[in-house]
Amino acid sequence: MYKRLIYQARIVTHGWCVKVQLSGGMIMGANLLEVNNLSAGFSTNKGNFQVLTEISFTLKAGEALGIVGESGCGKSVTALSIMGLLPYLGKVTQGNIYFEGNDLLTLKDKEMQKIRGNNIAMIFQDPITALNPVHTIGDQIAEAIMIHKKVSKKAAMVQAIDALRLVMIPMPELRLKEYSYQMSGGMSQRIMIAMALSCNPRILLADEPTAALDVTTQSQIIDLMIKAKEELGTAIIFISHNLGVIAEMAQRVAVMYAGRIVELSYSSDIFEDALHPYTEGLLKSMPGIHNGGKEKLHVINGSVPHPMNMPAGCPFHPRCPYMLDICKERTPNLVAVTREHYVSCWKVDAK
Repeated sequence: MYKRLIYQARIVTHGWCVKVQLSGGMIMGANLLEVNNLSAGFSTNKGNFQVLTEISFTLKAGEALGIVGESGCGKSVTALSIMGLLPYLGKVTQGNIYFEGNDLLTLKDKEMQKIRGNNIAMIFQDPITALNPVHTIGDQIAEAIMIHKKVSKKAAMVQAIDALRLVMIPMPELRLKEYSYQMSGGMSQRIMIAMALSCNPRILLADEPTAALDVTTQSQIIDLMIKAKEELGTAIIFISHNLGVIAEMAQRVAVMYAGRIVELSYSSDIFEDALHPYTEGLLKSMPGIHNGGKEKLHVINGSVPHPMNMPAGCPFHPRCPYMLDICKERTPNLVAVTREHYVSCWKVDAK
């Protein structure tokens, strides 16, 4: 069984500088975040369509949950729904999102603003466009600190320097005065992480934070997030199409396809005993995972269906090598195969 560890911490603060004394132990206590039967959709001039269907998962303090799937599977929409940042014409149509027992979907916009960036922070997919090019890096980080921590700009700037130092940006006092267009992609992503961690959030949502980075920079970004999880106790939802990154980051994994979670379990179960054909296909598509990389990479034929043209029955059945007759007619529910391993597949039910 995959070992889930959290660190109990005694924290002493001087400004934003944090000293943490750690001791290992199993993850205990109530869920920090509960997403129950979440559905969301968009209204367009071509009609209404659903992009999320009955998404459910939990997250404990200090835990890392990976959400994986191809582009168009609903990963980013799930994160934006939690943040209350769905784009224009997007709407949550069903479900609940409980943070520390409070349903975020019932909060007014001003109440949600107090949580967003303070208790729940997000690293967006493209840091270059997420950062404002007409304001300095220091002003952007300090603004979030001043809003949520109610401190002076001078004090916020000191904390911004500490945040940049935390993510190992060299000469942070100088970088504070620079602009995003002066930064590389990897440096911009570090700044986004610094901004997200500046208010010491309980949950960090990371949406494809390593997608556009080289392998060396990817490794550095992953190390930074592991550091935040272990030293600050930050829970992380890590969204990626890269199973290798997920394997390094996450203790549990949710596999999404066509707006649904099709498999959910501990990382060890997913990588050693994948049950859904889609998960199996993703794993076989990874270089070096099977047979020492000697075989040709597996290809999942076809593509993710558009929400406005969803097939009847199981949405994966047109691409599935194990398709049964029932797959064309009925959508399987997400059911527990073991206590912590859930899968949505008629093939598994037929065993």
